[in-house]
Amino acid sequence: MIKFNFFYLVLAIFAFGFISEKLLSLDILLMNSLAEQFTQKQINDYFTLKNKWEWLSYIAVPILLFVKVALIAAVLDLGCYISEKNIKYKKLFSIVVKAEFIFLSVIVFKTIWFYFFQTNHTLEDLQYFYPFSLLNIIGFEGLKPWFIYPLQVVNLFELTYLIFLAYLLDREFKTLKDQHTGIKIVSGSYGVGLLIWVVGVMFLTLNMS
Repeated sequence: MIKFNFFYLVLAIFAFGFISEKLLSLDILLMNSLAEQFTQKQINDYFTLKNKWEWLSYIAVPILLFVKVALIAAVLDLGCYISEKNIKYKKLFSIVVKAEFIFLSVIVFKTIWFYFFQTNHTLEDLQYFYPFSLLNIIGFEGLKPWFIYPLQVVNLFELTYLIFLAYLLDREFKTLKDQHTGIKIVSGSYGVGLLIWVVGVMFLTLNMS
């Protein structure tokens, strides 16, 4: 079951990504963006190289997704251990895979928004847009680069992801009518881990800018 869920998740990511790319004409937006800095020959060379190595994404995406799920499951496992809750790592991995389907909604909302509403958009608009996030409320114009990612992370989907993880853990512990063990474990493990990750990204961005 875990293998099938993971396979369906990867397949859905590719399918939704492909549809979004075609509907929003990402190649044209990318070409327009590059045209401001490079010659036509350089742009053609870039797209030739891009098309040649595009197959690598079909390998990289599943690997990166697997690493992400494995790390989150490991963090939850540590949280369960500290809370003295006995649950197998395999089950935690399965829980995280199920929760990851939530982020598919981001692609859907993003595609709908730019296809039907903000039709006049740039590549930069697509890069910085994250549905129902603090960044969308504040706006990225004039914002320091290291503040962009944290403001993207604070969003409705991330909150839903955290609550759904907690719900699935509670269901596994059978404590839905008892105490909110799941939310304590998720916030104390995944929540702290996410905070450390965001601070790390901010630090790297600050040093690179």
